Amino acid sequence: MFEKIYKKVMSNLESNLPSWLYYHSPAHTKYVLEKSIFLAQQEGVTGRELFLIMVAALYHDLGFVKGRDNHEKRSCEMASEELPELGITSEEVQKICNMILATQIPQKPKTLSEKILADADLEYLGTNSFYEISEKLYQELLHDKPELNRQQWNEIQVNFLSGHTYHTRYCKVHCEPIKAAHLAELQAQIES
Repeated sequence: MFEKIYKKVMSNLESNLPSWLYYHSPAHTKYVLEKSIFLAQQEGVTGRELFLIMVAALYHDLGFVKGRDNHEKRSCEMASEELPELGITSEEVQKICNMILATQIPQKPKTLSEKILADADLEYLGTNSFYEISEKLYQELLHDKPELNRQQWNEIQVNFLSGHTYHTRYCKVHCEPIKAAHLAELQAQIES
């Protein structure tokens, strides 16, 4: 069942996402799926709940095929249309939607599953891949704001990192210190 959902969603992303989405790409969805599974394992989540997290990870940015604005809400609508045909109950679809909506900025996840997906989505902030991945986001933002310079981008990053908190035990322990180091580096760049 998961394989079928995976193929359907990835095919939609690969065929219909605008080419200028360097960050919100099929690769990002695969990354978030991988991190969701990893964080769920760290938190002891298995079985059907893990399956629902994996489905939510696949759908979390699918709304971008219909546009950037309110993409989480669009992702949720698409999941609500497609998933019942695949034997997912309306209660489970609601859980999936809640997880997707928990990735909205500012993140306000309530349940453990919502916390796992929210952290999987922004896990990179506290990793050695931070600069490489955030560069993709910068390139993507330039599509709508070609005047956005490095200094402004660094200021956006500092504000974002300062306001962000992790929700799972794993990310608090392992990602938070690395994220703090990135924040200090960016603040130093702005000041110099």
